[in-house]
Order: sequence, then structure tokens, then C-alpha cells
Amino acid sequence: MRTAQQYVDKLKSMRPNVYRDGKIVPRDDSQIMPGINVISTTFNAIQQADLKDLAVVTSHLTGEPINRFAHIHQNKDDLLAKQEMTRVLCQKVGGCIQRCMGVDALNALSVVTKEIDEKHGTEYYERFLAYLEYYQQNDLVGNCAQTDVKGDRSKRPHQQQDPDLYLRVVEKRKDGIVVRGAKAHNTVAPYADEILVVPTRALAPEDADWAVAFAIPADTEGVKLLIRSTAVRPRVRLQAPVAEIGMSDSLTIFDNVFVPWERVFMCGEWEYGGRLAALFATYHRHSYTGCKPGIADVIMGAAALVAEYNGISKAQHVRDKIADLIAVAELVYSGGIAASVKCHQASSGTCIPNTVYTNVARYHAGTHLYHEYETLADLAGGLIATLPPEADWYNPETQELLEKYIMRNPNISAENQHRCFRMISDLLCSSWGGVQQVAGLHGGGSPIMEKIAITQQYDLDLKKDIAKYLAGIKA
Repeated sequence: MRTAQQYVDKLKSMRPNVYRDGKIVPRDDSQIMPGINVISTTFNAIQQADLKDLAVVTSHLTGEPINRFAHIHQNKDDLLAKQEMTRVLCQKVGGCIQRCMGVDALNALSVVTKEIDEKHGTEYYERFLAYLEYYQQNDLVGNCAQTDVKGDRSKRPHQQQDPDLYLRVVEKRKDGIVVRGAKAHNTVAPYADEILVVPTRALAPEDADWAVAFAIPADTEGVKLLIRSTAVRPRVRLQAPVAEIGMSDSLTIFDNVFVPWERVFMCGEWEYGGRLAALFATYHRHSYTGCKPGIADVIMGAAALVAEYNGISKAQHVRDKIADLIAVAELVYSGGIAASVKCHQASSGTCIPNTVYTNVARYHAGTHLYHEYETLADLAGGLIATLPPEADWYNPETQELLEKYIMRNPNISAENQHRCFRMISDLLCSSWGGVQQVAGLHGGGSPIMEKIAITQQYDLDLKKDIAKYLAGIKA
């Protein structure tokens, strides 16, 4: 298993193919580092006594200890541990831990490659296992590139005027394939070791060229990462853990990229495109049942703290608002627990969380998200939007005045009240805070996608049979 420093050193050695604002930037660029700091937490966790039992697991392939972010879930306990680890680590960084994309893609591939082999006599699963062992031994960070740019949403991939609007195979060679297209919304891509590509939707027979899944190093020739980075506002003196975090997302362009066959896990099996797309979504939404409660913990903690500092913590309406935050966080987490306990094993031995419970939990996380942020803003008040810049607090002409006029609870120091409001301002008003809110709604699928998954998987005929029985209907 790697250390955080080894992870950063590897990033520095990669071919420069990250673009921001019209120019190539290094992977350790100052605007990318806040996201690297988040991922570094997942490496540091394996060395911390209170986190090691969650972060380290035994590989089912080699019997060696590995980072849980590289593990294939073998049973419900693995799913439960992944969910708890995600929640705890999100508390540590004050937001999304970002590394779940890779492990969720790995688990989906471990199921579908086996299923394709069973039907078509292919060798995808053996390829995948060889790749998985390499991934685990090198403790890699993966980005799952799923969402195509899609073009005309009313048309299938083969119907698009420009066929590259869904990523596709443009050439098959003896030694591999060549792909062209783009994938959007790729969080962590500029500081990932590997990019794991999977389909974004169900496919038709005419879409066989678009039925492709593979893994490549993130600096592969022909890959261009066009990124947008966000972070909380930089600080000079008032350092705090929340000031070190951020994230970068990529529009990942594949400009005639060669992929060797040993890294290709689907090529033309169109009937499994939707299966792989949906299965990645299921695993990723299950990760959200740990992630979103962890972020809710941050929000409710900040809400309770600022209510205390404002002297209103005992007001009934405040207690009601905090109770609402608790109820949603634990409802979502409970849904993830139920999904883990009610999991089932695929033919590969990989455990799949219950789809209905997973999507119900993720749906509630998304639909309540903005209410959580609204509650925090309501209890904090307008100061979080108008707080003077940090330098004013250390200007001899204004420091004493600012400390005088920020005071609320006389038992809390001016500095701690300043720290509290600046943290909440970062959570709600920074570029990172804004992106977190949109990502919290759409990441892993918008609420409408959870509704679709729920209604597709839920056995309504069984419920109708109950109604018929109670009504005495025999037919």
C-alpha cells in the first residue's frame, strides 16, 4: 500500500496532459492540490489506528492487505465497512472523499465481465482479474469515466449526426482497439492514476461500436483532460482542515486513443451496455449512502455549533431543524445498511447491494440536499455571505473592532466565532461549496434516475396480489 507522498510523487511523474484555462498545467498545480489533499486522506487512513480497520482489507485474489478503495466486495460485511469508511472519511475532509468512483467501477466490472464470458465465451473476466491484481498491488486511484456528452438526447448513439458524441470504437487491431469520444463530469481525473471507462446507457444492436469498457493510465497518449478546479477561499493565517480541501473535474477527451486488448473489458456486447451502466450506478449510489450522511454530519455539526454561538441552541424551532437534519442523514445511512444486508452474490462472487434500497436512500439524499444547506444558512445568518476578508482581522487598525463586533456568546472567544463563521462561509459561499451542492444533487444520478431505477426493480405485481387477496379477487 502506498503513502500519500508516494501517490503525489507518481502524479508528478506522469505525462502532462491536463489543461486549464487554455494551457497545460502540472498535476501538482496549486489549484489541483486541494483535491489531491482529499485523496491523500485515503492513504493516510491506513496508518491511523482509529481508521486502519476500516481502510485496510484482505484481497480475495492475493490474500495480501490492500486499501479498501481497491477491494471487490465479497459479502455484506464488505459493503457495510465500505459504507462506514466513506462516511468517516467524508467527515475528515468536510465533503466528498472522491476515491469511491474507482472502487465502484471495479466492482461493476467484476460482475459484468463474468456474465459476458458466460454468454459469449470471451475472456474479459480473466483480463479483468489480471488488471485488478495490478490495481491492488499498486494501490491505484481510479476515475470512472461514464457520462458521455450525448449530443441530441432524443437519439441513440448510432443515430447521432456526429457519432463521436458517445465514446466509440473506431478501429479494431490485432493488438488492441482505438477509441474516440469524450466523457464529462469526471471528478478526480486530473489526479487519478487510471481512467476506467464504462457505458452510460442501455444500447441497441446498432450501437455495438459504442459498447466498450476499458482501463488506461490517465496520461495515455491521445487523452486530454480539460479541467475546472474549485476550492475554499485561500487562507494566510487562519489555517484549518476545511481550508485544505477542494476538487477538480474533467471533460476527458479521447482523441484516437489506443487501448491494448488486455485492458479491454467489453467490446461490442451491446446487450450488456445497460447492465454495466446501471450496475456502476448502483455501486456508486450505495457509496452515497455513506458519503451523503458524512456530509450531513458536517452540515448538522456546523448548524448546531453556530446556533450555540448565536445563543439560540435551546429554541424549539432550532431543535426541530437539527432533528430534521439528523432524521435525513440516518434515514439515508439506514437505507445503505439495508441494501448491504439484503445484497446478493453475482456469479463472479461479487456482492451487489440491493438496488431498491440503494436507490431509495440516494433519492432521499438528493431531494433533501438543498433543505440541509438552507437550514445551515438560516441558523448562521447573513454574516456568512458578508464576512470581511481574512486580512482585515489581522490589520492593527481593524482587528480589535472586528473582534468586538463579531461577539455573540460571551463564553466563546472572538477567534473561535470568526473560525466558525468562516468555515460555514466556505461550506456555503465558496466556489467549492457551490459545486458540492450541485454535485450532491446530480452525482451518481439525479433524483429522477433513482425513481426510474426504483420503479424498474420494484415488484408492484406482488403488491397488487396483496390487494387482490384482501379484496377477495380470484382472477
